[in-house]
Amino acid sequence: MKAVTLTQSVPGSKQQTTRTYHFDKVFPHDTTQEKLYASAISSIVEEVLEGFNCTIFAYGQTGTGKTHTMTGDIGDELSPGAGVIPRAIHQIFAYLDGIASEYSVKCSYLELYNEEITDLLTVGADVPKVRIMEDRSGVVLAGIEESIVKNSHEIFALLEQGSAKRRTAETLLNKQSSRSHSVFIVTVSVREVTPEGDEVIRVGKLYLVDLAGSENITRSGAVEQRAKEAGNINKSLLTLGRVITALVEGQGHVPYRDSKLTRH
Repeated sequence: MKAVTLTQSVPGSKQQTTRTYHFDKVFPHDTTQEKLYASAISSIVEEVLEGFNCTIFAYGQTGTGKTHTMTGDIGDELSPGAGVIPRAIHQIFAYLDGIASEYSVKCSYLELYNEEITDLLTVGADVPKVRIMEDRSGVVLAGIEESIVKNSHEIFALLEQGSAKRRTAETLLNKQSSRSHSVFIVTVSVREVTPEGDEVIRVGKLYLVDLAGSENITRSGAVEQRAKEAGNINKSLLTLGRVITALVEGQGHVPYRDSKLTRH
């Protein structure tokens, strides 16, 4: 556990306040993409391959490098600048290519913009909205496109296709500010036979989330539509923070329903 203490000025006075934050791990500014992935991400992807559902997301103010960390350079060969998503995809297929079991990999790519969910992999001008529904298995996304992929090359092509549709805009704080949250979902299914001769299918899902940046509306220069975007972004991020706090503190009520970001 790493403790970081910050001293902040109180607006409108000469006073200062001190706050201490605790982190499981703090990486220095010169940490490479490879070292970050090996230290913090690789073990999570291993859990997905064992049949668990896991989420990895980047959170922070606009312009702090979230998209660079999550995506970085994309390519069939890993470059030093490759981020979490391409490295996770390489790790998944490296594992699957080394096993004898039958497997399948599916992916989907969603954007949450102004509390509306859009499928980034839908082809054509008429893009239907994705609806959140509930059934006996829990919360499901109705209208989502799941693409079957056979290798990392195919999944990278879909990732680039979807990323090109994602909404960005220039603000005073960031020339290429993400105005939406994106969720890239990889579903891995492996068919196995138990020692008793029973056939089972192990399914794991990896949710890779690039959150829009939180920002001060005045400092970012947001007006009209941009101000509305910033308001919705900050509202959904506030809900995410409340959900995490409720889970950590073991509260009886967890406010999942307060935003579409936290419902699924």
